[in-house]
Amino acid sequence: MNIFVINSGSSSIKYQLFRWPAEQPVCSGLVERIGSDEATIRHTVFEQEGATAEQRLVLPLSDHEAGLREVVRLLTAQPGGVIRDPAEIAAVGHRVVHGGEAFAATTLITAEVKAEIRRLFALAPLHNPANYLGIEVAEQLFAQARQVAVFDTAFHQTMPEYAFRYALPTALYEEQRIRKYGFHGTSHQYVAAQAAAYLQNPDARLITIHLGNGCSMAAVRGGQSLDTSMGFGPLSGLVMGTRSGDLDPSVLLHLLGPLGYSAEQVSTLLNKESGMLGLAGSNDMRDIGQALAAGDARAALAYDLYAYRIRHYIGAYTATLNGLDAIVFTAGVGENDALVRAKVCARMEFFGLQLDEEKNQQRSPGLRDLSEPASRARILVIPTNEELEIARQSAELLTAHA
Repeated sequence: MNIFVINSGSSSIKYQLFRWPAEQPVCSGLVERIGSDEATIRHTVFEQEGATAEQRLVLPLSDHEAGLREVVRLLTAQPGGVIRDPAEIAAVGHRVVHGGEAFAATTLITAEVKAEIRRLFALAPLHNPANYLGIEVAEQLFAQARQVAVFDTAFHQTMPEYAFRYALPTALYEEQRIRKYGFHGTSHQYVAAQAAAYLQNPDARLITIHLGNGCSMAAVRGGQSLDTSMGFGPLSGLVMGTRSGDLDPSVLLHLLGPLGYSAEQVSTLLNKESGMLGLAGSNDMRDIGQALAAGDARAALAYDLYAYRIRHYIGAYTATLNGLDAIVFTAGVGENDALVRAKVCARMEFFGLQLDEEKNQQRSPGLRDLSEPASRARILVIPTNEELEIARQSAELLTAHA
């Protein structure tokens, strides 16, 4: 069964094709700068014995439909194509960022489901419209395929009410559904399952730490999310590339009142101008790491604040879990930045965390255990694979509806 996975952004499309049940993709690619005369497509075909064939195209792409049509051309081009006809695709799995309370699991896309995704545009204005557009285009190009939605928020729907409710008037929850939803659920779910399998403990108490340009943490016990750092939107919690993370609401009132900011200016400030960019002048941890090595004081503060916020949540979530079996670093920064991991794990013996500094500096693919032998809780690095998780959930859903 061919499962095509689409992650549609505001000006990009990330995709992978799986020939299920094989979990290694047949091909993958990234379309960027959609709407530009110089859009780019990087398309990689994974051949036998680990070889790859790569193409990079620069061409005008007016919209997502044009981008996805070009992807279909690459998929079916002969020679070199991985399918002969779009009708060979049995399912298209879509990442959808916000599912609200309506979706606690992977869902077959119907007219009613699409209407609910549209209704949630206001809760995820940067993401859900793009995700919805990807669905609309895929329905045209893969007309015979089943369309499947996998929601970032679904994994966190297991949070108890005392964890997801805010201390606001009840009407704001009951009428406006203002509550914590959480995000990066597909990533947290994938690495938590990998960690539990490694520990040979399906009931493992885990803290999963997704560190990319967007960052979040989750407290996971027995494969279920009990709490997560992102909330109503993806702004709260950890310090991120350009997002502030947790902030005293009084700061917002001060910005909107005495300082005269508009709501739009505050949104831009907190989402696009804060975080590591605001602290250190860059949202790329590689650049900040170089500045730190050169003795830059702003970079040093930024790294310390970034790691401190993670440590703060480790403490909170260890209490939530009533113990700790492992922490899991994942995503671009979590998987590759040894200094971040070292700063997070420093002086954490009370929580049973002892990092092996030599292992922490080494790089290798796949799951890595960076713990000292005496460490009571394991320190793991697990590369996330959201596309594979989407394919898995799509296949499970189709099997259940066969």
